Amino acid sequence: PDFGTKAPGGLIFTPPAHMFTAHSTPLSIRFLRHQAGIEPGSAALVARHGSWNRSRKSGYDVVLLRWRADGSVIEEPFITGFEKAERVIGRPVGIFETADGAIFITDDFARVIYRLVRSR
Repeated sequence: PDFGTKAPGGLIFTPPAHMFTAHSTPLSIRFLRHQAGIEPGSAALVARHGSWNRSRKSGYDVVLLRWRADGSVIEEPFITGFEKAERVIGRPVGIFETADGAIFITDDFARVIYRLVRSR
């Protein structure tokens, strides 16, 4: 949009399907393939590492994105609590899903790897 009329001829701009809050720092996206009740490729987890240069912190969580039939995306909280009252206790980085549905999330602040499994 900043180019306005200076854009090269024939350039087509497609608006983003989903946007995140500025400086929330999404570092990893993992499209889910092995979760009960979720069609493979219709949902993804995003690790948001968090901000450091804002007056109020943002990010510091893992969100679930779900694609609707019309192409729109719904964002839902998946794991929160890495930051409370401007105090950081974790910064999610990477996400991995195993064939049996376990999800691993790395945290480079707490220096741990979380393992999530469905409760029975």
